[in-house]
Amino acid sequence: MKFLADMGVSPRCIEWLRAQGYDAIHLYEQGLHKLPDNDILCKAKSENRILLTMDLDFTRLISKVGADNLPTVVIFRISDQRPQNVQSKLDIILSILKNGTEQGSFVLVVNDDKVRIRSLPIK
Repeated sequence: MKFLADMGVSPRCIEWLRAQGYDAIHLYEQGLHKLPDNDILCKAKSENRILLTMDLDFTRLISKVGADNLPTVVIFRISDQRPQNVQSKLDIILSILKNGTEQGSFVLVVNDDKVRIRSLPIK
């Protein structure tokens, strides 16, 4: 699995994913910290990466884009956004993604106490 982190996700979370053996990059590392959200979605899709974000604007954006143009997106809606808490949520996400029961593009919304999975496009 390959990941792309948006600016709201700590670079330490990307370092943690790499230590777990995953191909993970952060927009900041590539000098793309000002890239518009639509271009971030396109980048994730073209590089076959799962987008990690704290930005709730992506919920609105992915509801307007055709399914063929969407990557899988993980949106963190958690009250404690410290890297160690995000990493514990990533552990849950990784087990869901490794399970492989989901097919195609989907969005995982991670709350403090649950993970919701919705297939894309959202209708």
